[in-house]
Amino acid sequence: MNQPFRTAILMIPVLLMAACSKPGPAGTKVKQPFSGSKYESNGTWFRGTGQGVSAKQNIARSKADLDAKNQLAGQVGTNMRAVTDQYRGQTENAGAADVADKFQSLVREVMNTEIADLRKIGEETFHNDENGNYTVYVAYEIKKNAMFRFMKKQARADDKIDDITRKKIDEILDEEIKKADAAEE
Repeated sequence: MNQPFRTAILMIPVLLMAACSKPGPAGTKVKQPFSGSKYESNGTWFRGTGQGVSAKQNIARSKADLDAKNQLAGQVGTNMRAVTDQYRGQTENAGAADVADKFQSLVREVMNTEIADLRKIGEETFHNDENGNYTVYVAYEIKKNAMFRFMKKQARADDKIDDITRKKIDEILDEEIKKADAAEE
């Protein structure tokens, strides 16, 4: 065999190994803290994770907290929208839309309140020596049945909700509490 052909044959495995070691077109996979099923919502828990980046550690932590709580609020809001849409679909009365609107207002009000049963299940802080930034990751959870009970309590205390609407909201929340309790067992 001639020398150039032999060199080319020997270079093929080297080139293949080099090509295989490069990251794919999307880049290198990054594993973030608080990812995976343990940190995802399920039938029993609402869970949210957040990330914050800043040159100041306390600001990075605040951003991460806000991000995680917004994620939780979004999940609760989406869950309640689905429940009220289902209620509207099952109910032919004219007051169904009013109940749904009051329900959405209640969800917004509850999410703007500090919730006692909300607990932080993890926090990790990283410092980037190159740019001086802190990155904080947090994870929160709240039991669904505790959240729904808190919403019932808030609905009872809200003067803007009339008795008929309050009764319907209680019925809807009682059904959601039963579902959450059943998922826990």
